[in-house]
Amino acid sequence: MFKRLFRRGQDAPRTEEEAHEEEQKVEESLEKSRQGMFGRISQMFATDEPITEELWDDLEEALIQGDVGIETTLYLVNRTKDRANRNNVKKAREARDMLKAEMVSTFQEYAEQPAPVSTRPFIILVVGVNGSGKTTLIAKLAQRYKRFGRSVMLAAGDTFRAAATEQLETWGQRAGVPVVSRGQGADAAAVVFDALDEAMRQNVDTLIIDTAGRLHAQFNLMRELEKLRNVIRRRVPDAPHEVLLVIDATTGQNGVLQAKAFLEAVDVTDVVISKMDGTAKGGIAFAITQDIERPIRYLGTGEKLGDLALFDAEGFVDALFAEEEL
Repeated sequence: MFKRLFRRGQDAPRTEEEAHEEEQKVEESLEKSRQGMFGRISQMFATDEPITEELWDDLEEALIQGDVGIETTLYLVNRTKDRANRNNVKKAREARDMLKAEMVSTFQEYAEQPAPVSTRPFIILVVGVNGSGKTTLIAKLAQRYKRFGRSVMLAAGDTFRAAATEQLETWGQRAGVPVVSRGQGADAAAVVFDALDEAMRQNVDTLIIDTAGRLHAQFNLMRELEKLRNVIRRRVPDAPHEVLLVIDATTGQNGVLQAKAFLEAVDVTDVVISKMDGTAKGGIAFAITQDIERPIRYLGTGEKLGDLALFDAEGFVDALFAEEEL
């Protein structure tokens, strides 16, 4: 269950029905992970066998294979082991909730609520490499905010990739929101400038800006991303109010490298993990949060416009262990 219904950024409080629907989508999207390494972990801690050093070694191996990352894996194993020792826990089953609690704690350190922003438009910059799911995420956000009663406008700032503008326009039509664009090859900064003007003229609540899918090794493209941020700040000094970094869950530890590179180029505020339903290694969520020290805001749970869930640490960990709990 999602135990905490919380509000972050532009999100309005969810109804119990909406929270339940998102909970189901998260559980469904993590099915492959439950059947993979995290299913193996569940089995390790589902017995009354005595805790041994071999158990901790097996846990470490499974977490690393599940894309949790070496540093975060060692953190989780050592913290769980220490807690079990302090509480004189002898059986594997008795340490299960301790492991889950330590998993939840890896997210909570970076999950503080941001200060409310009353500026209009509320400006969101969406960044990530090609194929990460940026454009789809933008459409999902647009529909989500519309459902909460906010007016939304999109800016087609990805003028580098062929058909990127057309793709965003198509998604904008599906979500029922306007798109400001100049077509492929245009100056991305000019597109953003126009979008800011139009959003202010129409008194739009939320402006979501797409950006080119920059490979983290391409220095010039990263500099362009900094340029976009500066253009925004010249018009709205405290903007962008959010910078969402989209990471494809199927990229594994390469996603962590991408995240670190974007963190250097722009002030990433939150992470969105897309395509969670496409991997059996859901551990990337733990690695991303710990390595770049930014909270996860959303999980992409499918391809449809409504397949987006607010991230909840307890709900996420519960979903990884859901089959074992039945």
